[in-house]
Amino acid sequence: MAQTSSVTAKETMGVTAKRRILSVISTAFFAVVSFIIAFPLLAGLLASFRPGTELIRKGLSINLDFSTMTLANYKYLFGNNPDGHRYFMWYKNSLILTGISVVGTLFVCYVVAYGLTMYNYRLKNFLFFLVIATMMVPFEILILPLYKEMISIGLIDTMAGVLLPGICGASTIFFFRQYMTGLPKELLDAGRIDGATEYGICFRIMMPITKPAFAAMSILTAMGAWNNVLWPMLVFRSAEKFTLPIGLNTLLTPYGNDYDVLIAGSIFGIIPVFIVFLCFQRYFIEGMTAGAVKG
Repeated sequence: MAQTSSVTAKETMGVTAKRRILSVISTAFFAVVSFIIAFPLLAGLLASFRPGTELIRKGLSINLDFSTMTLANYKYLFGNNPDGHRYFMWYKNSLILTGISVVGTLFVCYVVAYGLTMYNYRLKNFLFFLVIATMMVPFEILILPLYKEMISIGLIDTMAGVLLPGICGASTIFFFRQYMTGLPKELLDAGRIDGATEYGICFRIMMPITKPAFAAMSILTAMGAWNNVLWPMLVFRSAEKFTLPIGLNTLLTPYGNDYDVLIAGSIFGIIPVFIVFLCFQRYFIEGMTAGAVKG
């Protein structure tokens, strides 16, 4: 009996030691990955306090040389000058475009996913297959047909031309559908018994339950819209309609690069997405896990 207890204790100690080793290895691995991910942000933040000439001479680094660090770039960015006015014009355009994109995309994708989940009808699975099939086509392949379509309907150099091609995202529909498959359909019958219309059930009963999915998709959609460069660059032609990524890209020219505004403006441009994440992080993990593919 004593020998059995001794063997059991040794096995337990062995398992505990293995867990500790695995814990140390995994912690070290994630620390390295976190540093690699955080390095560009940290280096960019430090570079935003240095003159552009320092960036040209030394490149991005995390050298804490406080003698070269000032607030001159941010003072110039917020000052009464043409560069500052252009920057905040781009900033405003990006905010408007991102806000409309998030609201429109979430509304359209929620309605489509609701119809694909809560009702039974012929060709339902085939329609969902078509939605999933569009995820297999790279956007770069669709650029030329979409561009010609925007020209034919007169939406070049308009905000609608930027928004419409992406307002019904297949991945967002898929996520909403996966989330709603876990919701009890008895709620629909209960709503009908209480006299609610189909629209009332959709927007007043089911929509509040899907808040975690809305939160998760709000963050991802906002990030995609805020950082979108390629399609807006093709559609917009007027400088006063440029979004922030396009505007910052114009600061890099063959005749000279305005690194002072570029780096400080890039760091300041992170703030809106960061605020969106802080507002919805409470529901983000819940929404992502609940919307995972169910077996």
